[in-house]
Amino acid sequence: MPAHAMSERQLSTTRSSWFSRLPLPISVSSRCVQAEVLWAVLTLTLTGCEPAPTPPAQHELPPPSVIAVAAETKTIEEEARFVGRVVAVDRVELRARVEGFLKERRFQEGQAVAVGEVLFVIEPDQYQAVVKQREADLEKAKADAQNAEAQLKRGQELLDQKNIAQAKVDELQAAAAVAKASIAQAEAALTAARLDLSYTQITAPIAGRIGLSKLSVGNLVGPSSGVLATIVSRDPIYVQFPVTQRDLLAARRQIESKGGDPRKVVIQVRLPDGQLYAHSGHLDFVDVTTDRTTDSVTLRASLPNPEGLLVDGQYVGVVVQSGEPEAAILIPQSALQVDQQGLYVLIVDADNTARIRRVQTGQTKGAEIAITQGLNVGDLVIVEGTQGVTPGRLVKAAPPQKSETGTKP
Repeated sequence: MPAHAMSERQLSTTRSSWFSRLPLPISVSSRCVQAEVLWAVLTLTLTGCEPAPTPPAQHELPPPSVIAVAAETKTIEEEARFVGRVVAVDRVELRARVEGFLKERRFQEGQAVAVGEVLFVIEPDQYQAVVKQREADLEKAKADAQNAEAQLKRGQELLDQKNIAQAKVDELQAAAAVAKASIAQAEAALTAARLDLSYTQITAPIAGRIGLSKLSVGNLVGPSSGVLATIVSRDPIYVQFPVTQRDLLAARRQIESKGGDPRKVVIQVRLPDGQLYAHSGHLDFVDVTTDRTTDSVTLRASLPNPEGLLVDGQYVGVVVQSGEPEAAILIPQSALQVDQQGLYVLIVDADNTARIRRVQTGQTKGAEIAITQGLNVGDLVIVEGTQGVTPGRLVKAAPPQKSETGTKP
């Protein structure tokens, strides 16, 4: 037998004997592992064949709630707005015209005073004494004049009898003339003294309200003491405001093109709290010169002021109505929105769907603004709740709630 065949037979016998010597638990363990793997594969396969669970359906969001108002037609006036200052028709600063100690103050600061009412009294004693002295001087001048006339008459009689020289008569005539002039001089001095005495009572030259007193009783006052108090008239009152030449010419042309009279332009005043003053007025003066630095002209309007709400020197808004009232579509200004294309509003159509409307605006009237293009009367315009609105989506529109005006118990 060949040697290599003998080797293969020995090798096979060796392998068989090696496998036969392996322990039995290893073989059983491998079969168990294979069974478990097979069972897992079958389980995954069967599970993968089942249909996937259906996800829960998403609930549709309700339409957003909004507040909408109908576009209405109202009357509106074309107007221009300026800033003006209230100016009293009459304003007087009271000053002392004679020197003396302030004796009385006969008014309450801020009260209304009438023409001729005594407001301050300066001690009059020294001026009364001067008046008496001037009265005595006048009586003396009259007596001297009477004596001079008598001397002249006697001299003329003697001249007729040729018992006196003509020169002496001429002297008597001159003395009579001087005596007569002394009377006029004494009368003028008495008038001046009485005038100074009257100046010790400082009276109101105009009717109005008097302001603060600058000096109290007991102070020495005189022409150099300055203003003692100020009186300003109250009703009527002026409002002055500057207007550029360009605006003035444009307003005149616009008013005249509508057949209006520029002199009958209605002027209204807006108070510092934003409310319109109850009384309107009219222009009564246009300045005759133009401010060279601003190219503006000062206009003045006269308004009644029975309640005294307008105070001299006060800043107010001036509203100039430049035309007759006209009808226009008005909506709340809060409804306006703006984007890169310009102004627009959101409206609610017949299907309760939000839509965009591009608009053009005009004059404002309080919290409302005129729409010159883009809206029709009756269109429902969204004024509140626009943050949650998407154009093309349904909305739930409701009218604005009216504020309760009743008083609580």
